[in-house]
Amino acid sequence: MADLSAFPITRKWPPRFPERLQLYSLPTPNGVKASIMLEETGLPYEAHRVSFDARDQLSPEFLSLNPNNKIPAILDPDGPGGEPLPLFESGAILIYLAQKTGRFLPREPAARYRAIQWLMFQTGGVGPMFGQVGFFNRFAGKDYEDKRPRDHYGAEAKRLLGVLERQLEAHAWIAGEEYGIADIATFPWVRNLIGYYEAGDLVGIADFPNVLRALDSFLARPAVVRGLEIPKSG
Repeated sequence: MADLSAFPITRKWPPRFPERLQLYSLPTPNGVKASIMLEETGLPYEAHRVSFDARDQLSPEFLSLNPNNKIPAILDPDGPGGEPLPLFESGAILIYLAQKTGRFLPREPAARYRAIQWLMFQTGGVGPMFGQVGFFNRFAGKDYEDKRPRDHYGAEAKRLLGVLERQLEAHAWIAGEEYGIADIATFPWVRNLIGYYEAGDLVGIADFPNVLRALDSFLARPAVVRGLEIPKSG
């Protein structure tokens, strides 16, 4: 049986199955990237809920795994060389899990880097900009009388959707004809933008039919349906 006792995070979230990959997360757009990928690959894992309400992300135990106090993070007892591997940042986790399982990231070098570039497009653009739209359209920023910040981020979100629309007009999925980590990273954010953030009208989502087509295909995948609810509440 794997021994994870050297990792302080296991004192706050004791593993019931220490031989399985340990996931520390919440079902947010970033958090579900990891849970969807784990569901898609079929790797055995154990999910632990990091409660923002309880400020779990600022606990010493969580910070020992991710000093940037963000979810998701993982602890793989069977990392490279058979040694445990702690890892944070959703993009890094997706690449690691893809390489570990040999799935959802092309092996051919040129196709591989094309997929990674679209993953970076999400982590550097889609996530931060859509998140700002959420703040200014649904959360505290919605009460600001000055709507220029909301409109600025809304316009940038619309531009990014246009980039995706042109790519998806020519391809079934973001990085080409095969479903992969770029899709797993991006579509939870698109879903949140037009759903939870209530910004569909703001960004003119009806103008992006291929984005909506691919989003529907994404949400129809059984592993996605499961991953969107992990870690479950309660």
